[in-house]
Amino acid sequence: MKLGIIIYANDPETVWNAFRLGVFSLKQGDTVSVFLLGKGVEAESLDSTKFDVIGQIRSFSETGGLILACGTCLKIRQSKGSDICPVSTMQDLHALIRDSDKILSF
Repeated sequence: MKLGIIIYANDPETVWNAFRLGVFSLKQGDTVSVFLLGKGVEAESLDSTKFDVIGQIRSFSETGGLILACGTCLKIRQSKGSDICPVSTMQDLHALIRDSDKILSF
């Protein structure tokens, strides 16, 4: 299955769980892509003692998951993409939605 996950939240527990699901799905043989939108583009800067968000993001990436980050949302926050979360566009989000079998949003 091709799973698309849209993360619109910046709550550490929510983002951590979204990436946990992504890692689990990848290990089940699914293809998983994540699009960070709105507050979701803050995912790499979330710091929590309870939830290892960065660890889950790295695990997701290392297991073969694709992460894209909205360029406009990053620009609004005066931020830039990274190697793990490259800058993307609405065209990329549209393609993710179009090409996925299922879409989840967090």
